[in-house]
Amino acid sequence: MKLQQLMSYVRRAIDDFQMIEEGDKIAVGISGGKDSLALLYALNGLKRFYPKKFTLYAVTVDLGFQNLNLDKIISLCEELEVPYNIVKTDIGKIIFEDRKEENPCSLCSKMRKGALNEAMKSLGCNKIAYAHHKDDVVITMLMSLIYEGRFHTFSPVTYLDRMDLTVIRPLMYVNEADVIGFVNKYEIPVVKSPCPADGNTRREYVKQLLAQLNRENPGVKERMFTAILRSDMKGWENYIGK
Repeated sequence: MKLQQLMSYVRRAIDDFQMIEEGDKIAVGISGGKDSLALLYALNGLKRFYPKKFTLYAVTVDLGFQNLNLDKIISLCEELEVPYNIVKTDIGKIIFEDRKEENPCSLCSKMRKGALNEAMKSLGCNKIAYAHHKDDVVITMLMSLIYEGRFHTFSPVTYLDRMDLTVIRPLMYVNEADVIGFVNKYEIPVVKSPCPADGNTRREYVKQLLAQLNRENPGVKERMFTAILRSDMKGWENYIGK
């Protein structure tokens, strides 16, 4: 996928769900993975000509793993002229050494988001952009059905009243396969996650299940995504394409 195509998908999501307003200060949560870096590229390109002017920042929550090297991300942000902030934490030690969590992902996610939100506020940002793509939307819905017995997934736009921050998800129309193609085409320096639980989670299981369903029933992922778009779930009811 070319950058122009990626920006087109991102702009469509932003326009469909009114994700950006004039004067927004938006931080992209950078994990170092392909999704967050693709989102950073897209928003950085979009801000040059988007009619509503916004400021962009990049923030990484360092969980404290010793083998995390962010030098390439630092260089990339300097190249893109995007201010980059690294938040140092001991979350990894707390989760895996102190508490020895058997199912670490949920608590880690809450602590990481908490640290990220605090960093956003200190930068004066009013919005944070998460890099959830179309596959993530559908996978989260399937996880909710399988493990919670309800039809639910995260919203394109979520207001966090306790923090007075708004979460936006501009990659929601982009397939993961296209993100991979974009990252490979532009040789973007992806940093592999040093987390011991990486790739060994319920989410990974459901991701593989969705891939199997889509192989055996071509187009099923798109139909599931369309069902979400047309639903009346909170945050999706204002989709302009209904």
